[in-house]
Amino acid sequence: MLLSSVAERVFWFARYVERVEYNARIILVNNNLLLDMPRNSTLGWDPIVSITGLADRFYETHKEANERNVMRFLVMDSSNPGCMLCSLTNARENLRTSRAIFPRAIWETLNDLYRYAKENNNAVLTRRERFQFMRHIIDSCHLISGKLSASMSHDQIYEFVRMGRNIERADMTSRVIEVRADNLLPRHDEDLKPFDDIQWKSVLDSLAGYQMYRRYVHVRVRGVEVLRFLLKDVYFPRAIDHCLNQVEQCLRNLPMNE
Repeated sequence: MLLSSVAERVFWFARYVERVEYNARIILVNNNLLLDMPRNSTLGWDPIVSITGLADRFYETHKEANERNVMRFLVMDSSNPGCMLCSLTNARENLRTSRAIFPRAIWETLNDLYRYAKENNNAVLTRRERFQFMRHIIDSCHLISGKLSASMSHDQIYEFVRMGRNIERADMTSRVIEVRADNLLPRHDEDLKPFDDIQWKSVLDSLAGYQMYRRYVHVRVRGVEVLRFLLKDVYFPRAIDHCLNQVEQCLRNLPMNE
């Protein structure tokens, strides 16, 4: 029988790892989007803070959502419980107290990632080094997911890993859609209308979905089709419908699931 305390630690370990990857990707995508948009664009770093749901906390200590303030807040600010370093610390602590039920390689990879992020987090303050830092974070999170899938028994414990991962994905996908799609509604800046395609592409890139969108939808990037893909596609792993179906499967695989 799996103890509820163990299930909770496993569940949150998976959520925190997924959250770190999402934060790294949306920072990277927003950085690239600003380079593609005109200089007088009203877009900035504020939407990234809104996606995390921590705008109120951010503006308690910062007057302006400029690049440097947002980078510090999202990556290394200990007053922000959702920052990347805090999420890695929490993931590491949940895994440390459950090491006996995980392959050793998972602990080693997460430990290496935690150490790298702690030693190199100042890299995000400069654009030149930010890309390499974020790519390393994303690739390491993918490595953890791959090792979990390839080297861990797919038992009850693994089902809680999958549940945590998919609930976090559904949550972050809904946040990205809510904030980014709102910026693209007709009432917003008409001068940015010619750049709608670039902005909708950034929504897909934030969820690593651009190539799969083009593969399955076969049309240019259009808002309605992007939303349909991210909400209802049953094959794309970050689409909300797919995530919720995965959670349902996990629950059905547990004993006494009723």
